[in-house]
Amino acid sequence: MATVVLLGTLDTKGTEYAFLRDRILDEGCDVVMVDAGVLADPGYPVDVTRDDVAAAAGADLQALIDADDRGAAVEAQSEGAAVIVERLFDEGRLDGILGVGGSGGSSIVGHAMRRLPVGVPKLLVSTMGSGDTRPYVGAVDIAMMYSVVDIAGINEISERILANAAAGIAGMAKAHAVHVPGAESRPLVGASMFGVTTPAVASAREWLEDHGYEVLVFHATGTGGRSMEALIESGYITASLDVTTTELADELVGGVLSAGPDRLEAAGRKGIPQVVSLGALDMVNFGPSATVPEAMRDRNLYVHNPTVTLMRTTPQECAALGQIIAGKLNRATGPLTLFIPLAGVSMISTHGGVFFDPDADAALIDALKAGLDPSVDVVEMETDINDPQFAIAMAEKLDELYRAWASARIAT
Repeated sequence: MATVVLLGTLDTKGTEYAFLRDRILDEGCDVVMVDAGVLADPGYPVDVTRDDVAAAAGADLQALIDADDRGAAVEAQSEGAAVIVERLFDEGRLDGILGVGGSGGSSIVGHAMRRLPVGVPKLLVSTMGSGDTRPYVGAVDIAMMYSVVDIAGINEISERILANAAAGIAGMAKAHAVHVPGAESRPLVGASMFGVTTPAVASAREWLEDHGYEVLVFHATGTGGRSMEALIESGYITASLDVTTTELADELVGGVLSAGPDRLEAAGRKGIPQVVSLGALDMVNFGPSATVPEAMRDRNLYVHNPTVTLMRTTPQECAALGQIIAGKLNRATGPLTLFIPLAGVSMISTHGGVFFDPDADAALIDALKAGLDPSVDVVEMETDINDPQFAIAMAEKLDELYRAWASARIAT
């Protein structure tokens, strides 16, 4: 029988969770109730109490109550709930998870859901579901349903929405419980791509798929980079073809497509094979031209389309990027090769392109090479990044690294 975990603040949403429990049981699933509330018991038995949740975070529930600090209580219960949810999944007692709430409850539930692997069904019914959902969803596969009305009792509208949510998570949990990955599944490669590096990734992807790999391509728009990192961290992706590291430029300079400061770290931390290049580090992304910060409007700008304006990185910024990337690659614990295209890092930075700037490219490459540990394998080629020769060389190297890595794992 599939098991659905119901996680939430039952001190304020006990009636709604009791309704959800009954509906999910009617759908033929088992239910594990986890109470992450603080103020009061829900008035009916639960499987994991609010005291249990606080203890899982190393906190004492009564101390949280006495402190009368809502922020500290939410933080503690969020962490405790995440620990509990991970434990239930590891024990085989979680095939899907459902939570409901306002901003506070959604924060707790979303934090716990983000600790689960991609592919585990996650559904969050929230009053925050029609706005900016990034703080709750992050880079994982949380389905967020707008509650329409406040989650305050069962009424004609909330009953329909919560009943749909219960049926939805039950169906997903049942499918997850019986899913068996194919025995002949191919190694998964994560590849990062931007419009200006599409030819490189397309050529490398075709070569890898012809040689027995499955390639997942992530558009380097901030969210794409975070999703790629999350899938690597979850263990789904077993090799990384990180052609397009442009999101690091947005993080450094203040563009709109940053993937956060941890970009380009998951593969090294997990020790999986990775081939890395410098795709689109010649640019920082903004929205329409009017949104470019006033202090940057005299820079080399290129209107890519009416909603995207690109700004050329300077030699100083490129040198800083080189240092940042070197530091990240030096910490990698698995097989790694860095590929450097000497004739341009994007489609528009080649000779004659609008972002052609040999001084900036040299600053990037010189700082990167100066900061790299000598043990890091580096391949330099007199091509631009989109040259098919460069793309195939990256694919062949990743195949070589993966085969040696996989053989070593089998041997041990």
